[in-house]
Amino acid sequence: MDTALLIGRLFLAAVFALSGVAKLADQAGSRQAMIAFGLPRSLATPLGRLLPLAELAVAAALVPAVAAWWGALGALALLLAFVVGTGANLAQGRKPDCRCFGQLHSTPVGWKTLARNGLLMSVAAFIVWKGTENAGPSTVGWVGDLTATQLFGLLFGLVIVALLGIEGWFILHLLRQNGRLLMRLRALEAASGVISSGNGSQPGPSLPVGSVGPAFSLPDLRGEQLTLDDLRAAGKPVVLIFTSPGCDSCAELLPKIAGWQDKYSEKLTISLISDQSIEKNRTKFAEHGMHYVLVQEDWEVAGSYGADATPSAVLITPTGAVGSPLAEGPEAIETLIAQAIGAR
Repeated sequence: MDTALLIGRLFLAAVFALSGVAKLADQAGSRQAMIAFGLPRSLATPLGRLLPLAELAVAAALVPAVAAWWGALGALALLLAFVVGTGANLAQGRKPDCRCFGQLHSTPVGWKTLARNGLLMSVAAFIVWKGTENAGPSTVGWVGDLTATQLFGLLFGLVIVALLGIEGWFILHLLRQNGRLLMRLRALEAASGVISSGNGSQPGPSLPVGSVGPAFSLPDLRGEQLTLDDLRAAGKPVVLIFTSPGCDSCAELLPKIAGWQDKYSEKLTISLISDQSIEKNRTKFAEHGMHYVLVQEDWEVAGSYGADATPSAVLITPTGAVGSPLAEGPEAIETLIAQAIGAR
C-alpha cells in the first residue's frame, strides 16, 4: 500500500509539473484556451498566469511525504475544476481545444478528456482518503531502501523516459516548423482567393473581404483618442495588428513591426491594437519606438474583427473596407505586409 501511495504521488507530481511548465512556455495559448472555455477575458490573463504556478506548487508538494496530503488535495481541487469546465462545455455542444500541456498537446475536449481527468482524480482522492498521516513513505527514504539491482532499474527507466521526452521535443519543433510553412501557404492562397468556404465567404472568423471595417475610438500610449478614420486620414491602406503584452509570439514580432512602420510609412499605416492597461503597453512597446499603439479596454475591437488569437492582423483599404482575410501568426502577418506593399 505504501508503495502504491508513493507511485501515485510521483505520477501526479510528474503530470502537474509537465502541465505547469508547458503552460508557462505557452501563456498566450493558455489564455486563449481559457477564453475558449468561456472565461471572461478580464479573468483569462491573471488566471493564465496563476494556473501554471498552482500546478507547479501542487507538483512540488506531492513529492515530500510531509506535504503530500495537501498536494493531493490541491490536485483534486484543480482536477475537479477542469472536469466541471469540460463537462459544462460538452453539455452545451462546445469542444474548445484543451491546451492542458501547452503546445506539447492540444486537442478538442471530449469524453476522453473527462475520463483522463477522472483517472487522475481517483489517484488524488485515494491519497486524500488515506489521511494526512498516511500519505506514503518518504521519496528519499524509499530510494535509499532499494537494492543495487532495483536502483539500476529505476535509473534505466528514468533514462528511457528522458530519451522519449527529447524525442517528443524534437518532433514537436518539427511539427511547429511545418505548421508555420502551412500557415504561410494558407495566407497566400487566401489572399489570392483560392480558399473560400461553401457560402463564398472567407473561412474562420474573418470578416468578409469588402465589408465595412468596424469603427473604433481607442487611446494611444499618451492617452489621446484615435479612430479608424484618423488612421485612414492619410489615404493609405491600414494594417491593424492585434497583440497583447503577454504574448511571446508578439514580442518576437515587435522589432519587425517597428521596422515596417519606418520603412513603409509612405505606403502603409500600421497600427497595433493591444489589451490590458496603457502602463503595461507603454512598458512593452515604447522601447521599440513604435507609433499608433492603441489600447482596447477588454477585447472589444479585436472581437469585432473576428480576432481570437494573438498576433493576428487585417488589412483595411483607404475607403474603410476590409481588404484581407484575418492573418494569424507571425508568418501570415509578414505575408500580409508584403502583399499590402506590393499591391500599393
